[in-house]
Amino acid sequence: QVQLVESGGGLVQAGGSLRLSCAASGRIFSINAMGWYRQAPGKQRELVAAITGGGSTNYADSVKGRFTISRDSAKNTVYLQMNSLKPEDTAVYYCNADMVTLFGRGDNWGQGTQVTVSS
Repeated sequence: QVQLVESGGGLVQAGGSLRLSCAASGRIFSINAMGWYRQAPGKQRELVAAITGGGSTNYADSVKGRFTISRDSAKNTVYLQMNSLKPEDTAVYYCNADMVTLFGRGDNWGQGTQVTVSS
């Protein structure tokens, strides 16, 4: 059984910061790309940031310069540092990982963590 467990969400005022963490556990052979997605009420889930196994990153235009994705491969953990938060960043944030496990290769998702930014 493989799990992705997110933490670090919460309520913050506009201009504030939060750091999300996502730890993968279970029978994992390797992890390729990891990423963060978000879904606001009434909207589709969208990519926020992603990082490859080699450390290359990409970001949604709306978060460039404010969010930073990083990973600790030894801990199978990915982070999202979110600075200068805006009310429009309010959403449920989901962790995603492209992993090779006992059951083969595939996308895995966390349960989501709520981020609420007040104006």
